[in-house]
Amino acid sequence: MATESVTVRPAGSEDAGHVARLLHDFNTEYSEPTPPLEALAERCRELLVGGEIHVLLAGEPPFGLALLRFRPSLWSGGPDTYLEELYVAPARRGAGAGRALLAGTIELARANGSEHLDVTTAEADTAAIGLYESFGMVNRERGPDGPLMLYYELEI
Repeated sequence: MATESVTVRPAGSEDAGHVARLLHDFNTEYSEPTPPLEALAERCRELLVGGEIHVLLAGEPPFGLALLRFRPSLWSGGPDTYLEELYVAPARRGAGAGRALLAGTIELARANGSEHLDVTTAEADTAAIGLYESFGMVNRERGPDGPLMLYYELEI
């Protein structure tokens, strides 16, 4: 697929339905549980209004998103940025939307004073790994500069 120009914009509360649809599609594609669209849209709206999440949308109508959270940093005066989800609809992959969303994420993080950005992805998601590494991100789990880092989670 040829590279195209992709417009990325911040989502507002009025975009909660688009955000929910894309998150639902992401979870469905990877066989992860997902709440009903209406409930997810309402939760996205609440979090967007409260400033708990920041979302960048790609395209119109949106076909991709980057969902990030800012949290206070122990190591600097600004926040750390966690890229919680980056998703592009399968039919639109390979044309620059992921790259545009990641660039927009980095720009937004810097504008908010972040000095650190982190993200997790599956070992099998070689496209995401290639994208992150092309931006200079380092996989600390296999990086040569330090100990092996492991990610754990617990459903509670």
